Amino acid sequence: MRLDKYLKVSRLIKRRTVANEACDAGRVTVNGKVAKASQDVKVGDKISIKFGDKTVDAEILSVQETVRKEEAKDMFRYL
Repeated sequence: MRLDKYLKVSRLIKRRTVANEACDAGRVTVNGKVAKASQDVKVGDKISIKFGDKTVDAEILSVQETVRKEEAKDMFRYL
């Protein structure tokens, strides 16, 4: 799954366009490397997102095309 879509589906970022802009600005890393929005992500990858002076680190636990709001938090684990 594309990184920008995963961020939206898992609700780490609210909108896909915002996820795309964050990737273009270099604020998202996957496994320690700056990632483009089109990069494929898989289970076990570690994502780091910079929001201003705060950083969110998460590990991917599952990849699904669609998921209900209540189940979205089960797609990743905060580190």
